Amino acid sequence: MAILTLPAPAKLNLFLHITGRRSDGYHQLQTLFQFLDYGDQLDFSLRSDQRIHFACDDVSLAGPDNLVLRAAHLLAQQAPQHAGVDIFLHKKLPYGGGLGGGSSDAATTLLALRQLWRLPLSDHQLATLGLQLGADVPVFVRGQAAFAEGVGEQLQPATPPQCWYLVIHPNVHVATAEIFQHADLPRNHAPLHWPSWSWDSSSNDCQQLVASLYPEVAKALDWLVHYAPVHAPVRMTGTGACIFACFEQQQAAHEVLQQLPSAWRGFVARGCNESPVCHALRQAATVNLTNQD
Repeated sequence: MAILTLPAPAKLNLFLHITGRRSDGYHQLQTLFQFLDYGDQLDFSLRSDQRIHFACDDVSLAGPDNLVLRAAHLLAQQAPQHAGVDIFLHKKLPYGGGLGGGSSDAATTLLALRQLWRLPLSDHQLATLGLQLGADVPVFVRGQAAFAEGVGEQLQPATPPQCWYLVIHPNVHVATAEIFQHADLPRNHAPLHWPSWSWDSSSNDCQQLVASLYPEVAKALDWLVHYAPVHAPVRMTGTGACIFACFEQQQAAHEVLQQLPSAWRGFVARGCNESPVCHALRQAATVNLTNQD
C-alpha cells in the first residue's frame, strides 16, 4: 500500500513573452503560471533498503532519464542515510503538450521525499535543487501561481482569476528545444511591467511559429475560437501543443468539450492559484500527526 499518494498538477502559461536571448543561448522570458486541478498522480512507498525504484503505467516513460527518477536521485544526495522508495507514476498529462507534466512530476517527487525522508530543506532550497532538473520545476515546488522572469525561475506570487479552462491536446508532440532554437521565433517582446497584465496586452510568442510548423495545432486554435467566450482569447500554453480557453462556468466548458472532434483529446479543469499538491501534503501531514497521537 502506498504511504503517500500525491497529485502532480498541470500548469498553464496564461501568456509567454520572449524578451531577449542571453549569451549562453537561454531565452529571457516573462510568463504567468497558473495550476490546474488536473494532472498526473504519484504513489510513494518506503522500502527497507536504500534502493530507489521507479515504474510508470506508460512503459515508454519508465526509463532512467525520467525526471521522477532524476529528482529522487538528486534529493538522495542530500540525504546519505535516506530510506529506499518505490515510486509509481500514473500518467495522464500528454508529453510535449506544454502543460509541464514532467516538471510537475519532478517537483512532486522532491516534495514527497522531503517529507518521507524528513529532510530539513526549505522550499527555497528545494526549488534551487529543482532548477537543475528544469526551469519550470521551481514554480511547482513553491506551489503558488506566479509571474516569472529570467529563464522562468524568478518568481513573484500572482492571483489571476481562477476560471474554468477547456484544454485541448491536438495529438501532436512539440519539442521545446525545436521551438526555442528556431530562427523564426520572435525574441524581442517589450518587457511587461508587472502587475499590469490583461489578456489584451499579452500573448504567447511561440504560438504563431508552432501553428505554422504543426497544422493540427493551427486547426485546433481555429476550431476553439468559434466556441470560446469573447472576453478572453484562445491561447497556446508554453511551447504547445495544448491550447486553452477560459470560461466562467464549468458547464459551459463541458458543453464545448462534448463537441470536440474525435481526432483530439481534451479536458475541463479549474485554475488554481495554490497547487493541489500543497493541499494534499497538508492533509498527509495531518493524518500522520493524528496517527502518532
